[in-house]
Amino acid sequence: MVPRILTDKIIDKIYKEKIIIIIGPRQVGKTTLARTLIDRIKENTIWLNGDEPDIRDILSGATSAVLKNVVGKNKIVVIDEAQRIFNVGITLKLFHDVLPEKQIIVTGSSALELANEINEPLTGRKYEYNLYPFSLSEMNEFNGFIDEKRLLEHRLVYGFYPDVVMNPGEENEILTSLTESYLYKDIFSWGKIKKPQILEKLLQALALQIGSEVKFHEIGQLIGADPKTVEHYVDLLEKAFVIFRLQSLSRNLRNEIKRGKKIYFYDNGIRNAVIKNFNPLLMRQDVGALWENFLISERIKKNHYSNNYVNQFFWRNHAMQEIDYIEEKNGKLYACEFKWNAKKKVFFSKSFLKAYKNSETFVINKKNYHEFLL
Repeated sequence: MVPRILTDKIIDKIYKEKIIIIIGPRQVGKTTLARTLIDRIKENTIWLNGDEPDIRDILSGATSAVLKNVVGKNKIVVIDEAQRIFNVGITLKLFHDVLPEKQIIVTGSSALELANEINEPLTGRKYEYNLYPFSLSEMNEFNGFIDEKRLLEHRLVYGFYPDVVMNPGEENEILTSLTESYLYKDIFSWGKIKKPQILEKLLQALALQIGSEVKFHEIGQLIGADPKTVEHYVDLLEKAFVIFRLQSLSRNLRNEIKRGKKIYFYDNGIRNAVIKNFNPLLMRQDVGALWENFLISERIKKNHYSNNYVNQFFWRNHAMQEIDYIEEKNGKLYACEFKWNAKKKVFFSKSFLKAYKNSETFVINKKNYHEFLL
């Protein structure tokens, strides 16, 4: 079993009179993480699975008396697949208010976000953690630095979904299955998508524009949808942890792109499955895009797991000068250019350096990427 970074972080929050919520896309190991926590805590536990109809009936609209009877003398309550439970946010608030001495651990897929079930009822009552596919740091710990470094090109193509990583030789089949239906199940089940065929075309269009500025009206023309539909579907895909967007930095220069955005996938394997291209790097024309997507998605994992709170941007001006990735922390900018080829020279825009004099610049390539991600 690959140890997850969140395990120790969550253990430190046990019995702090707050509900612990583990949220993320399907198939990233939320239930496995919850079981690992229970094994570590070693307290009497009741496990409530939201996939079971009777559990859903009991927890939907339960009274405080019912909850007390359900929990009994158990110290830990795990509610797995919580997105299946109607009004689960209200039930969890009741758990917190009437049983503060119990530790409630909740796992849920993106439907919790899509339905906005937990944010308002649990304000100030929860610790919430995002669980992603395996991170480079987790796999480095599991495989060792050298072996994981040898797998870098493989990771750029197939990504880090646990089922993919743990079943070598079956990557194509697993990723294809994920992207054909399972990954978007929450969106479909909540009736948020009226035209599934548009979703498929949108994902393909986004996958082919990694590293490029995305304009909703242009994508709409390409796939036969109006810009508002495109933006709505992009928002849903973000809430489902399939994609994320990077906004443009614009503060000083008159010719900066003001409202630009780029869109990336949380996992390279999912991105490649969407366009049905699992060719090795030597046979691809999109190595730069894969490298950029990999580095930014892995950096997001690193920042989240290490509580490194930053603002994230890209930068571009109308003269088509650009910087791939920028982090802002404590008022300072850290600008990064991503190059797969370590020998390729990089020149940062003089316009950017003049406008943001307090910034630091970095070039991330396949020889030094571990310093950026580990």
